[in-house]
Amino acid sequence: MKYALNRLDLRGPQRFAASAKRAEDLGWSMGLIPCSPLLAQDPYVSLAFAATETSTLALGTLLDTPVLRHPAVLASSIATVAKLAPGRVHLGLGAGDTAVRLNGLAPSTVASLEKAAANARSLLGGESMDVGATRPARLRHADSDNRVPVWIAAQGPKTLRMAGRVADGVWIRVGTHPDNLRAAWQWVCDGAKEAGRDPADIALGVIFHTAVSEDPDEALSIARALAAGYFEYSPFLFEGAGFEWNGPDIHELQKQVWPDFHHHPDMVAAGRVVEFLSAEAASAFALQGNWAQIAEQLEAVFDLGLTVDYVLPHPVLAKGSSIDFLSTAPSKLPCWQ
Repeated sequence: MKYALNRLDLRGPQRFAASAKRAEDLGWSMGLIPCSPLLAQDPYVSLAFAATETSTLALGTLLDTPVLRHPAVLASSIATVAKLAPGRVHLGLGAGDTAVRLNGLAPSTVASLEKAAANARSLLGGESMDVGATRPARLRHADSDNRVPVWIAAQGPKTLRMAGRVADGVWIRVGTHPDNLRAAWQWVCDGAKEAGRDPADIALGVIFHTAVSEDPDEALSIARALAAGYFEYSPFLFEGAGFEWNGPDIHELQKQVWPDFHHHPDMVAAGRVVEFLSAEAASAFALQGNWAQIAEQLEAVFDLGLTVDYVLPHPVLAKGSSIDFLSTAPSKLPCWQ
């Protein structure tokens, strides 16, 4: 099993590169970087630094969005990074989350994301595109013989189906419940078949929020906050897992948690806001507990039979936690390669 990580050092390009090299040495297979202009420094500069310091680690964005960057800009930036690490770089796109809302913008629609992904793929493949300009648009520095793949991160049925139609890889982010995971992959397969594609040609990555703590109450509180975060934006996932929202209106609770239940600076405190959520509901949306418990939960996911290329255990720790996720995870996670 290959493991990816999207929580490398974001305090600057050189620090990011150093942590990417450390991740590579520890056995991680992929290092990703979030894209949020108001919260983090430029991701492509950091990826470029990391590309020069690593030799095997795959690199990419998780995730950028056409709401903030035009497809030509996205393609140009990632193609530039790929010059430094041929065959190790991909462009990860999505509708946009905190990065978009903090700028007072709405997330991308499925249609606009599909068009942006398709255009980026064409440009990265060196193709000429009619964009209404005097001449067709073409990315001069594209490597058509080694095209940078485009991944899409998604959790809703329409976006997952769209990803099946146009993406080289898909990051599924629906929690850990078997029914939601199977349904998500089926939506990807349906989209691929609609476009005459073989689903086997689409790389699959799964994102699992991971609350690591030796304190079971602390881990459960974080997991509750994460479950609430899924309900904020994709309430259908609760129904898919067989749960009901049995607390106050989520829009009222949002007023107590900023910017949302997935990104609050104190996730234990955020979890206390939704203590009405059962432990079972929390477990349907996050890996949680000590390392032995998390490993057991991951093994159950592997038993589902999905052909997963990458697992991304997204670390969500208690405020002030001293856990070094980068170095401790490799010795604890199952099927580590």
